[in-house]
Amino acid sequence: MSSCMTAAAQNAGAASQQVHPNLWPVGHSSVKQDRAMEDRIADLLSRMSIEEKVGQVIQPEFKSITPDDVRKYHIGSIENGGGSVPGGNKHASVADWVNLIEPYYEASVDPKAHTVVIPLIWASDAVHGHNNVFGATVFPHNIGLGAANDPDLLRRIGAVTAAEVRATGMDWTFSPTIAVARDDRWGRSYESYSEDPKIVADYARAVVEGLEGTDKAFLNQDHVIATAKHFLGDGSTDGGRDQGDSLATEADLARLHGAGYKTAIDAGVQSIMASYNSWHGVKMHASKGLLTDVLKDHMGFDGMIMGDWLAQGQIPGCTNSDCAITFNAGLDIFNQPQDFKLMHANLVRDVKAGVIPMSRLDDAVRRILRVKLRAGVFDEPAPKDRPNMFKGVGSPEHRAIAREAVRKSLVLLKNNGPENRKPVLPIDAGARILVIGDGADSVAMQSGGWTLSWQGNDNGPGDFPGATSIYKGIADAAHVGGGEAVLSADGSFTQRPDVAIVVFGETPYAEFQGDQTDVALHHDNVESLELIKKLKSLGIPVVSVLLSGRPLYINPQINASDAVVAAWLPGSEGEGVADVLLADAKGQARYDFQGRLAFSWPKRPDQTPLNVGDAQYDPQFAYGFGLSYSRPAKTPILDEVAITTRFGERNVYITKGESWNGYSMSIGDHNAPHMDYVGTTTTLYGNASLTLSPAGDKSLHLVWNGKSRAWFEVAAKTPTDISREANGAMMLAVTLTLNITVPPSERKGAVKMGLGSALLDITKNLSDRPSGSLQKIAVPLSCFTKPHHADGQDLSRTPSVLRIESDVPLDVDLIDVRLIEAQGPSTCPSE
Repeated sequence: MSSCMTAAAQNAGAASQQVHPNLWPVGHSSVKQDRAMEDRIADLLSRMSIEEKVGQVIQPEFKSITPDDVRKYHIGSIENGGGSVPGGNKHASVADWVNLIEPYYEASVDPKAHTVVIPLIWASDAVHGHNNVFGATVFPHNIGLGAANDPDLLRRIGAVTAAEVRATGMDWTFSPTIAVARDDRWGRSYESYSEDPKIVADYARAVVEGLEGTDKAFLNQDHVIATAKHFLGDGSTDGGRDQGDSLATEADLARLHGAGYKTAIDAGVQSIMASYNSWHGVKMHASKGLLTDVLKDHMGFDGMIMGDWLAQGQIPGCTNSDCAITFNAGLDIFNQPQDFKLMHANLVRDVKAGVIPMSRLDDAVRRILRVKLRAGVFDEPAPKDRPNMFKGVGSPEHRAIAREAVRKSLVLLKNNGPENRKPVLPIDAGARILVIGDGADSVAMQSGGWTLSWQGNDNGPGDFPGATSIYKGIADAAHVGGGEAVLSADGSFTQRPDVAIVVFGETPYAEFQGDQTDVALHHDNVESLELIKKLKSLGIPVVSVLLSGRPLYINPQINASDAVVAAWLPGSEGEGVADVLLADAKGQARYDFQGRLAFSWPKRPDQTPLNVGDAQYDPQFAYGFGLSYSRPAKTPILDEVAITTRFGERNVYITKGESWNGYSMSIGDHNAPHMDYVGTTTTLYGNASLTLSPAGDKSLHLVWNGKSRAWFEVAAKTPTDISREANGAMMLAVTLTLNITVPPSERKGAVKMGLGSALLDITKNLSDRPSGSLQKIAVPLSCFTKPHHADGQDLSRTPSVLRIESDVPLDVDLIDVRLIEAQGPSTCPSE
């Protein structure tokens, strides 16, 4: 009975949303089905056990699986997530990657372990070049490539990326991203080529052709399986919230966001990844109407639909390891980086119980086998023996194409001359150039997120062999032209420069960590403006180069500068910037600006969404705008608007003695009203107090007298959704100074910390620590959910992002509260 009820519930969840396939385009794949291949697939299926079939539809992350597990569970594919590297070594060599993959492959083709031998395939997020591999070519992020509007360039970039992926023993990339970003507050805007579906559709075709090859070169030894993602509407969520809810009409969803999938299918794309987001409240991973009725049945996609990282766990009624709903909706491969063994058991159970029809499992496996046969993996040797292994990663030929891409992606927003003289750009070859700013000599900053790690915010100068910073490119070009470039951290100089180049902008981020409440520049906003004004006050012409993953309101910087260039996130070849900014020895431009805005540029920090075609379209710089040396124009003074949003570092709740990002603090006694923090605050019964630390170190001084339980809390006006952050394996990190020692004999549960109603015992973390010691307590967000915690907090509606309770004397200076990325394996404190 329970199995029947479960089946009904699962199937209802997967079919509850009505769609109208006639609104959607029909794809016509250039890769036609082959009768002999289909017969071979049918033969393979007929000989496979349920357990072997289920192994094909689960994709673990390599850190959670061994080669022996591949043998036991018949796993069909493995991935390396962002920042997952051989041996935990970010500097792992190409050979290290091949050596990592080899034993997993050998396990998959061990005839003693499998009734039917099916080679596994290895996937990676090569989203702007082979960006997870040390020394690889890193191309500009998609937002810059969109400004180039050059499909042939994208085709060549796809081919280079495929060659470097193949050289490391991998078969499959989770790219291209063909989202149409319609709200630039979205933290993944830089993964979108344009707000215009035409550019995205043109690029989808070109990149897929570059990655997979065409005609006789289709998926040969130089190419890889491509993945168009994320289906669908990830760039249309309400408020630009990553993994949020798209409220687009079905007609707009098809017209704006479906166009790239039609051209990707036409080009023969073999994999499409479902999106985290919802459409009118239904998670895309649960939408049978869109995954099956539209994508597979109407648009004619005959490849495999891949899930995103643990996305199944976000579907109501599902967990990370138990979700027939999404499989019945049309998903073919689960992205399961964690407990793949439990998922395997649950899927076998569901198939045997009829919760998942055998026909649905066979359809998924048939699609996987079709892609593997098309890719030739049944006939290929082991990774270490394949042609082109170890070759070409970060080669000069590949870097030359990346450098070309940088040149073509730059958009000139302003090019005036000081005091009505000639425009400041191009800079004379023999000039003395002062180069300053956070981004001037930082390949990490110019490359952005999804570079060597997920967020890309932990990289340094030693992480990019063969790469060139913007400063280094300028210095090299100036030297060749008889000039000189000097790097300055603070804008100071000993010899007066002829011109200054200030490189500033956003620091690296990825996915939801880049979400904003507006489109203002928050990092380096004040500092960059003060630096520009200081130089201008000295009569030095200033060229500003903005590094960003979205158009940003920077009117004050534009007004204070003589020239402004939107460089986006150009990647590893910073000399491409110098190619365009500096003249040759004759004073002529070496390359003209070709980039044109593929996104509308805001004139106010709150001007979003902003898209060409809007009824009240009034941008600062319109879609398609871009000055050039051949088409000069003088930019007038722009209106300036005060930035009122208080926006600190992402995922920061408390720092420098203050709450940030809209959070507030309160304290209270047990079963008594809370007291909001307004300067020095004491609870109603006097059991706890909160004030600024008298030490003057900008921390918060919290004192519990121990007479009765009292608490401290950080919360927003409405419940906070941190389910995405939990899905990203992030941790709640609290940094404090312990002012009095908590005795080691103190009983369990005397001091607790948590989120909402889920509290964990941290007494041991504080006991027997010397007075004045600095403590950092970091707890995985998953520890506050079931099954890890009996009172499991729903992290999609968290009433407080931090709660500390104590009924013993406690005196701390609270320094910092934020979410951080997990740093290696961790365990949960006891409840």
